Amino acid sequence: MIRIASAPHVARFALHGARIGIDRVDDAMIVLLAARRRLVAAVAPAKRALHVPVRDLVREAQVHERARRLAGRLNLPPASADHLMQTLVGDACQQQANEGATTQPERAPPSPLRLLPPPRYWRLPLSLVPTSVRDAIAERVLSRALADSLDADDLSIVAHRRLGIEVTDLHLRWVLELRDGRLHRTSEPAEAIVHGTATDLLLLSSRQEDADTLFFQRRLNLTGDVELGLTVRNLLDRLPWDTLPLAVRIPLHRIARTLRDARAAHHATGAAA
Repeated sequence: MIRIASAPHVARFALHGARIGIDRVDDAMIVLLAARRRLVAAVAPAKRALHVPVRDLVREAQVHERARRLAGRLNLPPASADHLMQTLVGDACQQQANEGATTQPERAPPSPLRLLPPPRYWRLPLSLVPTSVRDAIAERVLSRALADSLDADDLSIVAHRRLGIEVTDLHLRWVLELRDGRLHRTSEPAEAIVHGTATDLLLLSSRQEDADTLFFQRRLNLTGDVELGLTVRNLLDRLPWDTLPLAVRIPLHRIARTLRDARAAHHATGAAA
């Protein structure tokens, strides 16, 4: 009778003790989960900075494999370890997704270049400059650049051919003809015309953009004699930028870069609005 009466008492004591132990283990698991989430919170911004996706399947496979190996050493069912890791990984992915959605990216201060008027606003001031002065400046700069940088043999292929350059946003247009190694303005119709904005034409001239990219993106267009236009484009590609006179190269590079950055600032301001 004593053993029968004592058995329920021992069982109740064992059950109570086991439950206390389970509670302590559960508490420890919650503490460890909190620590894990803090580590995940440190990983999330690093992933965003490196443009790494939230889910890394290779890394997840490694986590599951480590859990299975440890479970095997502790005589635990691998399926239980997989289920636990799946829960933890899913929680981490959800945490990173939520933090990415709630974290507002820092907005860069607006560039002061947004205050620089786009080239189309320069039409009126340019219209006040005599046409002969504008044309003479363009003729002199282009002719000097080509003469100082390309051999006569290079230029002979386009000798006596007429190429038009149209600056679409400034409503400017020139027809140039190569004679005696120099570019001359002509009133004759152009055989081929290159159309582009002031910014893109300057970027091309300063070698900050290549012709293939500009034509592919339709920022430059070619009409008329395509063969002549491609020939001129190839000449520009062969133009040794470092041999251009510094008096031409430095202002051209700076103006083109300023216009490019101003255009990007205008687009950013428009997107923000």
